[in-house]
Amino acid sequence: MNGPVTRRQILQGAAGALALAAPILSAHAETAPLQLRAATRTIEVNGRAASVFSLTGPDGNPGLILPPGARFRVALANETGVASIVHWHGQLPPWTEDGFPWPQTPPIPPGQSHAYDFMPIPGTFWMHSHQGLQEQNLLAAPLIVRSAADPQAQDIVLMLHDFSFRSPEALQAGLRHPPEHGMAMPMASNTKPAMDLNDIAYDAFLANEHTLADPQIVPVAPRDPVRLRVINGASASQFWIDLGALAGQVVAVDGHPVFPVAGRRFPLAIAQRLDILLSLPAAGAYPIFAQVEGRRARTGIILASSGAPVRRLPSQAAMMAGPVDLSLELRLRAAAPLPARPVTRTHRLLLDGSMAPYAWSINGQYWPEVSPLMVASGERVAIEMVNRSMMAHPMHLHGHAFQVVALNGVALAGAVRDTVLVPPKGRLRIVFDADNPGRWALHCHNLYHMMAGMMTEVRYPGVI
Repeated sequence: MNGPVTRRQILQGAAGALALAAPILSAHAETAPLQLRAATRTIEVNGRAASVFSLTGPDGNPGLILPPGARFRVALANETGVASIVHWHGQLPPWTEDGFPWPQTPPIPPGQSHAYDFMPIPGTFWMHSHQGLQEQNLLAAPLIVRSAADPQAQDIVLMLHDFSFRSPEALQAGLRHPPEHGMAMPMASNTKPAMDLNDIAYDAFLANEHTLADPQIVPVAPRDPVRLRVINGASASQFWIDLGALAGQVVAVDGHPVFPVAGRRFPLAIAQRLDILLSLPAAGAYPIFAQVEGRRARTGIILASSGAPVRRLPSQAAMMAGPVDLSLELRLRAAAPLPARPVTRTHRLLLDGSMAPYAWSINGQYWPEVSPLMVASGERVAIEMVNRSMMAHPMHLHGHAFQVVALNGVALAGAVRDTVLVPPKGRLRIVFDADNPGRWALHCHNLYHMMAGMMTEVRYPGVI
């Protein structure tokens, strides 16, 4: 890719930008459900073909973009050839439309479809399979819900994935039998106690399904405002987002607004999202990198003005990245915090596990043999999470938006989120209002931790 931007790269970038530039619903089409298609396809990763899943909207692009005020009226067609179900990560639908395989809401059989209809909340979200290990095989896509209050800016989505040519089942088997396969990479040996990082040695890391060998190049006019929507859709990898020569302001996390936080480098845990406002200060090509914690490996996209030369960028950074941490979390303040009210119920979760044997638990229990965390409608619920393991856990609660109110015993009026990172030996407190009756999963969003048992249930009375 030495030399100036090619026509193919400009067209690829423009297609991605155009997908975000125009609503996919028109006012007269409100009554017609959007067609979302889960299927299989072949992609090329570093010159090698790979069979993966796809999740495309009616325009043929990955995921969905909804204009302000539109309902989430979607018909999901399962053309994958296997049973599947898609979760609308961060949205707050009725529990039977959440896309989780409860006995009451089983996976969609191959060749069939399922309809969903609820009012979405605005922001940067995503969708992914909650069936087995399908998420690892790229059954995931952006879900962008625009708001009339959004700033006038060019929308650019940057969705991250970790990728292996080996099957997800083989990766999972390797974790159970580490001598024969890849195992976790510890932190630098001078860090005590040792922290486990990166369960899996992946073949590549993707940014909008490209590596830095052939990155997506997005046309951007100098000094025009840009809203960069970054989604960590990786199954087991956490990243540092590096804006390089650009300065940005984080204005939302997990789809919820925060008071702006300025910077050039931000941590992003699995399943979390960042909305970053920025602009190109002058003509040129500006890479946006995502570097894997504990590694030199990185991926990214390039924002480029018309005619700007674009040079090849190495897929290895000069230095290894440290662990993703809570440095940003400590700076975040919710722009629309939960109303102040006393906590009426508290649950305490002990997060335990180890790499050998590869088993991860909540309160000593392994999914699905768990005791539900009971809550009642109208309660203000607090959840205290204590991580007794040596690996960080990005914890995700379905069906509710919670606020982070304490980190390691330090109180704060933190961000409203749906996924929060609990660091090794760390303590964290969240609160939420029990206002969405049903059955709701609460789990680590490291896919392999979840599959090894780190999941429980938040349940309202009367729901079986």
